[in-house]
Amino acid sequence: MDKQLLAMLVCPVCQGKLKLDSEAQELLCTFDGLAFPIQDGVPVMLDNEARKMSEEEKLEKAQAGSEGAE
Repeated sequence: MDKQLLAMLVCPVCQGKLKLDSEAQELLCTFDGLAFPIQDGVPVMLDNEARKMSEEEKLEKAQAGSEGAE
């Protein structure tokens, strides 16, 4: 996914930053615990299409993101 596009996209629920999970082809909002799918290179930014992350997954993804920022 294009880094400029990723920098412009925000969570449609909370307007927070999203993290790219390129392996799962999803954009993650760890604050709301939502994973937005990327289909054919296009992010689907509809909250009713998003997958709810488990609490464990939210913590894991949030910690992974903070470790990468150090």
